[in-house]
Amino acid sequence: MMGLFSSIVAANELKGVRVWPAPDETRVVLDMKSEATYSYFTLTKPNRLVVDLKATSLKTKLPVIVSDSAVLTKIRSSSAPDKGSFRLVFETKTGMTPKLFTLAPTPDGHYGYRLVLDLPHGKAASVVQKEKPSDKVTTNQQAQLPSGRDDIIIAIDPGHGGEDPGSIGPTRKYEKNVTLAVSKKVAAKINATSGMKAVMTRSSDYFVNLNKRSEIARKNKSHLLVSIHADGFTKPQPRGASVWVLNTRRANSEIGRWLEQQEKQSELLGGGDVLSGDNDDQYLSMAVLDLQFGNSTKEGYEVATNVLKEISKVTRLHKSKPEHASLAVLKSPDIPSLLVETGFITNPTEERLLNSSSHQEKLANAIYKGILAYFETNPPEGTLFASRKGGVKHKVTSGQSLSVIAKRYGVSISSIKSVNNLKSNNLHIGQVLVIPGSATANASKSSSVSMSSSSTTVKKVVIHKVQRGDYLGKIASKYSVTMNSIRQLNNLKSDNVMVGQKLKVEIDAPKSMSHKVKRGEFLGKIATSYGVSVDSIRNANKLKSDKLAVGQTLIIPRS
Repeated sequence: MMGLFSSIVAANELKGVRVWPAPDETRVVLDMKSEATYSYFTLTKPNRLVVDLKATSLKTKLPVIVSDSAVLTKIRSSSAPDKGSFRLVFETKTGMTPKLFTLAPTPDGHYGYRLVLDLPHGKAASVVQKEKPSDKVTTNQQAQLPSGRDDIIIAIDPGHGGEDPGSIGPTRKYEKNVTLAVSKKVAAKINATSGMKAVMTRSSDYFVNLNKRSEIARKNKSHLLVSIHADGFTKPQPRGASVWVLNTRRANSEIGRWLEQQEKQSELLGGGDVLSGDNDDQYLSMAVLDLQFGNSTKEGYEVATNVLKEISKVTRLHKSKPEHASLAVLKSPDIPSLLVETGFITNPTEERLLNSSSHQEKLANAIYKGILAYFETNPPEGTLFASRKGGVKHKVTSGQSLSVIAKRYGVSISSIKSVNNLKSNNLHIGQVLVIPGSATANASKSSSVSMSSSSTTVKKVVIHKVQRGDYLGKIASKYSVTMNSIRQLNNLKSDNVMVGQKLKVEIDAPKSMSHKVKRGEFLGKIATSYGVSVDSIRNANKLKSDKLAVGQTLIIPRS
């Protein structure tokens, strides 16, 4: 009888400890031989979480030192409260309210029984706050701005992560690593584009609950959610990229049904059902109870079509049109969403491609170009893209007339009147005018400048480095040149510019300018600073010697 009792006491085993730090919480996964029976409590001075595993023996190495977590520093053993049990101590930086739950083995056998501990980075688990209605005064002030300057926000969602590896290739390459690599490349391209900004749902190897991915997009006021994955299947033959959008009914293909099953398994790996979110989550409740998304579904399909078109240029497609499946990450009623399957990691050929940096770059560029193409045609109101499409906006100030404004921007009076539907030349202070930015409207600028200023100016090329918020019309206005002149000088195929991009701008510079001599300056130094020869300064100023006086004014000629 005693022998039987002893075998029961040590029936379970702690086989491994894995730690996954994330921005909001640190997840610890205890790999067990069988389902864990446990209890826990917290201590202070110093802060600790103590977990007692009943009828369990240790089959892994302890202690575990944790260096990259905001809350956890060390996992060690301690004296057990009773024979046969095993006590774990989690040394923490602060007090907090942990969440513990058990997980059953995964159907594919990749993981066995697990006890999961989620340690929030704070004293209590973070709660997603409902957004308060925006202040009416602020809204009205924004509406009165002459032109929008907001960025288009794109939420990039690298599929899987941390405890959830996603699909696994023939040589044990993980989907979660491919999705993160491609996502980072897409985000970098978006962030380099003036008027666009990327938000990542995860930035390294940790798991993010599927419902929370949409919450992150919503919290950042995203205009689009793009979830990036690498497909998998039970057989190695299927290959090719695809793009998925939400279908409220069952998936319309065998691959789609498999994808839905994989998403359910992904959520089980993270702990919790896809639809078991917070009861206070009004958005998720809307998604589950009423999937009539209307406009966002339509927009998602249009973006998906653009992305698929670009992807077809760099890799094989699995399907030539966007496919449909009922996936939780797509169920945001207020945010257009799509899921990009970059290829089948379960196919040996595509597994190699998907883990190639050069192929990842091609895929990222295709996804980026598809997103960009959509928003260039359909810019959200109030964004820099919308301002760029609508032309430069000018607010009339005291003393300005239509002719003064037209001359400033290098356009004709008739073009301003036409685009603003003006019936007379009368303007009032505070009136907002759209300044047309097309090559046709600006055509008068180059001819008038060359005729009126050719005798007093010369052409000079300067370099403009694109800053966030710049667009072609704004840059042209700054230098009083036409957009078409910048396009031609830089061989631009579109009006889209990238942050950090260097553009040549040909401007009118005076044939000569003046320089007031400062202490310590000499003729050679002054000539070098202006990029002219010493002789040219001598001749322009009829200097008989190279001696200069402090305060002396020199004419600096332009070659």
